[in-house]
Amino acid sequence: MGVALSQQLRIGAYILKQRLAGVRRYPLVLMLEPLFRCNLACAGCGKIDYPDSILDRRMSVAEAVGAVEECGAPVVSIAGGEPLIHREIDRIVDAIVARRRYVYLCTNALLLEKKLDLFEPGPFFSFSIHLDGPRAVHDRSVCRAGVHDVAVAAIGAARARGFRVSVNCTLFDGMGSGEVADFFDSVATLGVDGITVSPGYAYERAPDQQHFLNRRKTKALFRAVFARGRGRRWPLNHSALYLEFLAGNRTYRCTPWGNPTRNVFGWQRPCYLLGEGYAPSFRALMEETDWDSYGTGNYEKCADCMAHCGYEATAVEDLAAHPWKALPAALFGVRTEGKMAPEIPLAGARPAEYVSAGLVGERSRGQSPTGSSANPSGQ
Repeated sequence: MGVALSQQLRIGAYILKQRLAGVRRYPLVLMLEPLFRCNLACAGCGKIDYPDSILDRRMSVAEAVGAVEECGAPVVSIAGGEPLIHREIDRIVDAIVARRRYVYLCTNALLLEKKLDLFEPGPFFSFSIHLDGPRAVHDRSVCRAGVHDVAVAAIGAARARGFRVSVNCTLFDGMGSGEVADFFDSVATLGVDGITVSPGYAYERAPDQQHFLNRRKTKALFRAVFARGRGRRWPLNHSALYLEFLAGNRTYRCTPWGNPTRNVFGWQRPCYLLGEGYAPSFRALMEETDWDSYGTGNYEKCADCMAHCGYEATAVEDLAAHPWKALPAALFGVRTEGKMAPEIPLAGARPAEYVSAGLVGERSRGQSPTGSSANPSGQ
């Protein structure tokens, strides 16, 4: 696995503390989006389709630190948009690391080599560099030629300076298992500390809606990839049970509260991928969100989602409660043959509500989607 032992132990202790305290819902990773502005316009991304009045907004250092302390998650993933555009991103990272949180700064790496001097290597800080496949696949995914090569060069530069570096890979329909396996091989040769992989989620506002994997294709793809991966040393940055889930060997329901999102609008409901309103505080997010109305089998938009930000927390909690479940995968690898676990029925899911455009309009007019005229981000 790609997660450092010290981080595994810290998260394990955190989970044990929550369980002993009888806490039912708790966060593992805070998804922090200090801006939406990006220097790419990827076809599969629904994060940047906003007017300039929103794209020009930035979360302050105080807001970012406040979100970290309010949430309490041991891991913080700083995403966007492109966080390296934020003029105070180094101060945000330093403040969070000083609080001994594990920080993953997610970046497309176009600015990384120019910005390396802003950061200090250390066990609590990692760059998570976006690569969606080999050169042709990645450049097509991000809709710009040459980005793959810039990212690979940035990985080498960051590693040479002593930084922890991982790769964040989203898989879309069209890549075969052999191509994915060869890509993982090539990433492993770069010496990265981990590979985070997830099937793409069909963002409501994404320009390209034709290349997202459904659940059947996701399970078939990952079974074929893991079958090809036997004996190969891929530093996959996931729990064994989440990998088993991707291969169709486990039936899980998502736990979106495990990866709550705080962005320039506030606390996003219900998850990082699905924005259907905002809460003014983390406590309000946890206590006032109707969690049972979301997830596969509950909501049409969630039908095909198997993304790590929804299901990794489920797998980790299962692993903490039943550690022996991971033993077969640890000894023999992820099972790639035989009957798959039962799928969650979709017939009772409520119809999709397309509310994103309305929420964006409210924010553009300075109104709050939480029902208040107050601005949750304080800007």
